[in-house]
Amino acid sequence: MTQPQQGGAPPATPTMTAVPRQATSAVRTAPVSPGRPAPAPPRRTAFAEGVDRLRIAATTEPGRLRVIGAVLALVVVAFGAVTAWQTTDRANAADDVLHSSQPLSAGAADIYRSLADANTTASSGFLSGGQEPAATTARYDKDIRTAAAGLVTAAASTDPGSPAATTIAKLNELLPQYKGLIERARANNRLGFPVGGAYLRAANELMQQEMLPKAQDLYTKENQRLRSDYAGATPYPWFAIALGVLTLAALGWAQRRHFLRTNRLLNHGLVAGTATAVILLVWLVVGHSVARAGLDSSYAHGVRSLDVLHDARIASLNARGNENLTLVSRGAETKQLPDGTVEDAYDYAFQQDMKTLSAGLAKAVSLADDRAGEQPVTAATGNMKVWQQRHKQARTADDDGDYQAALKKIIGSGADQPTGECFDSVDANLAKALGHEESEFRQSASGGRNAMTGLPAGAAVLALLGASGTLLGVGRRLSEYR
Repeated sequence: MTQPQQGGAPPATPTMTAVPRQATSAVRTAPVSPGRPAPAPPRRTAFAEGVDRLRIAATTEPGRLRVIGAVLALVVVAFGAVTAWQTTDRANAADDVLHSSQPLSAGAADIYRSLADANTTASSGFLSGGQEPAATTARYDKDIRTAAAGLVTAAASTDPGSPAATTIAKLNELLPQYKGLIERARANNRLGFPVGGAYLRAANELMQQEMLPKAQDLYTKENQRLRSDYAGATPYPWFAIALGVLTLAALGWAQRRHFLRTNRLLNHGLVAGTATAVILLVWLVVGHSVARAGLDSSYAHGVRSLDVLHDARIASLNARGNENLTLVSRGAETKQLPDGTVEDAYDYAFQQDMKTLSAGLAKAVSLADDRAGEQPVTAATGNMKVWQQRHKQARTADDDGDYQAALKKIIGSGADQPTGECFDSVDANLAKALGHEESEFRQSASGGRNAMTGLPAGAAVLALLGASGTLLGVGRRLSEYR
């Protein structure tokens, strides 16, 4: 039997391996229902994924080149598109100035002139007695036809329901009424009835109070349209110019970057894109500057003079009509002045018209920029002064009771030195001046309009060529990484 060792260490007690406690209390898993799949992570949008891919691609040189090429092509195309858009608007406005608004403005002035001349001619024929001269009747009929045709043209060029269309419709309504009054005046005058003068004065009142103011309103509206077209045609296309400068800056930066990274001086594609952008920008600035100069010249040396000459011619027509009606009414219409004196109403209106005519001729001379435009206005001024002298003689004879002498001074033949000769000379010289200024306008406006010919289409073509060259240049650089 074995004895335990005396004085030795107690026997070792066998140890058991510690089992770690489960960490169920620290981490708890969510219970999953049997048969239900785990929730999927949220899906990202295509835009977010595209941005990430673009960001990742931009970290490499080929990726950066692709981004640079796309941006450069987009800028070049945008420059061409904006240039085409802005130049198209201005070219259309310039075309309207030349072929629409200015001719319509001149047509409205011609409507006014025809109506005023018809009124003047009717009063001259009335003074001639029962049997009017054939030339007077023909002139009156021609004026009425011209006014009617002008109203038809104006109506065809006016938007339905617009204020101008309403004015034209009213003039078309009043014109037959006026013609009816004139025919009654003629019929009674042939029979020697004094009531003929009353019909003539009623026709004149209809013309002066309603028809001519409406014709003047139509003329004013057409002038406003003309100025609106000028305002649309002449401003510089600053947006397109700024985008052109930005395009050149972007292309210059890209070529500098290309040089610094490759030590190559030129990239043919980028140079081609830059060249097309330079051509388009220079064409845009120079072409529009030339167009603007031509249109400004057509307004300063054409439209302004035409407006003044039209007003002067209308004043001379009104003066002639009032001069005739002074003898027709024979004092039946009077006007009391602020100082208490009483004057013949038509003679007073004649004096006011002559003041307007004198001021208009003086302004027309100052606006004339060459001898051809100045000479007829100067001649008309001389005719006006002689007219005023002869009118004073006619008024003196009428005031003295010599009606026949006064009548000869107004509508007589050459030996009588009538005022009608002076009026005809004033009218003819003003018509000559108008023709010259109309030619000046068309020449300047045509030059301005032609300066923008082809610019919108050229901008689109150059933009496409520039974008293509830019992409080819960047593509050539990308091919080096393959």
